[in-house]
Amino acid sequence: QMNRPAQAAAAAHTFFVANPGHQEMRQNLEYYQAMVGVREDDFTDLEVKPHLSEFRLGVRFYTEEQPAAAILHLEKALEEYFVADTECRALCEGPYDYEGYNYLEYNADLFQAITDHSMQVLSCKQGCVTELASQPGQEKPLEDFLPSHFNYLQFAYYNNGNYEKAIECAKTYLLFFPRDEVMNQNLAYYTAVLGENLARPIQPREEIQVYHQRSLMEKELLFFSYDVFGIPFVDPDTWTPEEVIPKRLREKQKVERETAARISEEIGNLMKEIETLVEEKAKESADMSKFIREGGPLVYEGASVTMNSKALNGSQRVVVDGLLSAEECRELQRLSNAAASAGDGYRGKTSPHTPSETFYGVTVLKALKLGQEGKVPLHSAYLYYNVTDKVRHMMESYFRLEVPLHFSYSHLVCRTAIDEKQEGRSDNSHEVHVDNCILNAEALVCVKEPPAYTFRDYSAILYLNGDFEGGAFYFTELDAKTETAEVQPQCGRAVGFSSGLENPHGVKAVTKGQRCAIALWFTLDPRHSERERVQADDLVKMLFGMEEGDLELET
Repeated sequence: QMNRPAQAAAAAHTFFVANPGHQEMRQNLEYYQAMVGVREDDFTDLEVKPHLSEFRLGVRFYTEEQPAAAILHLEKALEEYFVADTECRALCEGPYDYEGYNYLEYNADLFQAITDHSMQVLSCKQGCVTELASQPGQEKPLEDFLPSHFNYLQFAYYNNGNYEKAIECAKTYLLFFPRDEVMNQNLAYYTAVLGENLARPIQPREEIQVYHQRSLMEKELLFFSYDVFGIPFVDPDTWTPEEVIPKRLREKQKVERETAARISEEIGNLMKEIETLVEEKAKESADMSKFIREGGPLVYEGASVTMNSKALNGSQRVVVDGLLSAEECRELQRLSNAAASAGDGYRGKTSPHTPSETFYGVTVLKALKLGQEGKVPLHSAYLYYNVTDKVRHMMESYFRLEVPLHFSYSHLVCRTAIDEKQEGRSDNSHEVHVDNCILNAEALVCVKEPPAYTFRDYSAILYLNGDFEGGAFYFTELDAKTETAEVQPQCGRAVGFSSGLENPHGVKAVTKGQRCAIALWFTLDPRHSERERVQADDLVKMLFGMEEGDLELET
């Protein structure tokens, strides 16, 4: 009403962030977006916490595989976190809050009053963990918020080739979760690469050691007062060691948990018969839907399904032949040998998966840029671009997806056997893994959390040749040992599958010759679409003067 649309847009955006279901405010935002004089950067969150803003940026760059930018923002997030933490803790140092007591009715001697006030201040300071991890519009705070910074950072530093900082961040994370199996494995790997002598002196970050020790001392006092004086305390952290809690209180909590578990078990037993019937019916429907959902048209003439999920002894799996001609396969293989660089995508490591093979790769954008510069045939780079889109459309159609797939990463790669390193070889070309979670084969679980690319939903490999020995693609059970299906590569053959724990897979050793393929990962979430692909789309439009719809027709 005061004709200040930029400020109105910021206020509306701030309200909408905290209340994303508010339809009227959504309409207001759409109105402001259409107004003349309102810019994109006017839609800012006026109540954003600097440490949360930097953390979200860091995580975004991490998921976009930009480790340098992720490190910059995550380190800044930590700085802002401790500024906010200091301020939050200082605000706890106030007068005693009687919490419902009338001042005149509060009856305590000097020692009790001191105890009540001290414990209230400490409990408030511990509550800063929750305060700093809370986001507008979200019911629950981010769990293990501070430790998670170092989980992201250790992997970002590793991806950036800085093993000293990766070790420092891994050791810092282990202050909170010393038995974390994955982090201990990461630390062992970083130590092996850097060398024991250089890795041993590296310590967890000093300010985190101080924070950790102070927090433990506060928790000990609060749990003691809970046990002895009955002053309630709800621990905001999941990492608190059991020994910090007094034995009597631990036993009391154990009894409470056992009682709750027994009640739950009794209710569960009453419902067991009904649930079993429901599960059986649901399983029958699910088994049917897996096959019903698959089997859509392949879109392209000459393409045919060679093996479906049933033939591959799993779900959401398919092998398709006829996606490329022999000449197209040869052209793409020549492109790979001309444009690919050693260890591309693995910080230049020539043999990232096994010392018995070399690994060369090139992305779509890099190939197009080399074509633009005249260093490789532009037609070949354009073929590479079109072929990846062809596979994407085929996957969308065959798996009957209701929303489009977005590229997460595309890589034309060749694995070449090193002749003198084949004798006595027992490893794989690529060990069994899952594309969107961390596989723990011993425990038969797959943990869907970073550093895994949790946003990947579908995967595909398009083979360019079969004139080599070994190199078969294979699916396994979660134990990574029980093989369920094997696919022999050949020109124009693609294997497509969902990226989750239902499809552990690996590549057997290439023992002679060169194995070339285009590896593709897709996401259903447009927020995680590959930035390089957008740049590649723009470059193709510039080079060939086509609009997006025309590009799709070329595939």
